[in-house]
Amino acid sequence: MNLKPQTSRIARDERGQAMVEFAFVAPLILVLVLAVIQFGIAFNNYETLTDAARAGARKAAVSRYLGSGSATQACTDAVKASASDLDQSTLQISCTSSWAPTADVNVTATYPYDINILGIVVKSGRLSTTTTERVE
Repeated sequence: MNLKPQTSRIARDERGQAMVEFAFVAPLILVLVLAVIQFGIAFNNYETLTDAARAGARKAAVSRYLGSGSATQACTDAVKASASDLDQSTLQISCTSSWAPTADVNVTATYPYDINILGIVVKSGRLSTTTTERVE
């Protein structure tokens, strides 16, 4: 009994199987990788926003002798300087306090985000963070 011709016929019939399987799986892997990248960008923007709000609150906490208007401007400027890699035109900042000793300074920063995959927006909204610091 000669099995050799039958074995080579089976191998010849399955030659393109791996290519077809890859063609089915490759788009799914591509979409998954793009989604992870987009989520990473949104998370990086949130971390930058949180750090910027913290820097602004710290600046406002030590600037009480400047007066409320100047301390608010110093807070806003510190947030913008810390978030220099974000689009400044869409960054919204709010610095509020009574500026009295031991009062709290509240800094709220918001920034828009959208997660789009292959040009389709999957999720969008606003990232928001609030930091409170005591006036020194």
